[in-house]
Amino acid sequence: MSLEPFSALDFETATWNPASVCQVGIVRFEDGKVVEKINRLIQPPKNEYFYKNIEIHGIKPENTLDAPLFEEVWFDFKHLIEDQVVVAHNANFDVNCLRSSLAFYDIAQPDFEVRCTRVIYRRGLAYLSKKYKIPLTHHNAYSDAFACGQLYLMHLKRQALPKTGTLF
Repeated sequence: MSLEPFSALDFETATWNPASVCQVGIVRFEDGKVVEKINRLIQPPKNEYFYKNIEIHGIKPENTLDAPLFEEVWFDFKHLIEDQVVVAHNANFDVNCLRSSLAFYDIAQPDFEVRCTRVIYRRGLAYLSKKYKIPLTHHNAYSDAFACGQLYLMHLKRQALPKTGTLF
């Protein structure tokens, strides 16, 4: 059984501005196996943080003071996004972060297909990770991306199973 390749993606932000990305996690799956991993801290614009965001993910200005800007790391993972299937849990948020960050740095918007595990499963990532025994450090971009990727992989495997039914 051959499974479609995809990149599971997650962003954490420093403020409510979607262009304030402070961490990116990407896990690339090909034929059901992890083939590439990205886990990077990113310095948000002006290295500015809201306290509420720090409470959510634990990333602080001192953690990203020497981190590269989004425009400096984009080309390290562009190949995992452009013309690919991109999967996220609550994809609207993560795609908005990506597109807003690209626009902020005046970088061309790539084409890609989006899948959302929140739409597929209709539950939160923490709940699903617990239910399916997927390790998760919630609101760590890499851990969230990995868990999302595992969920999407389960979905693909279910879709590949032959449909059973009674013929009369």
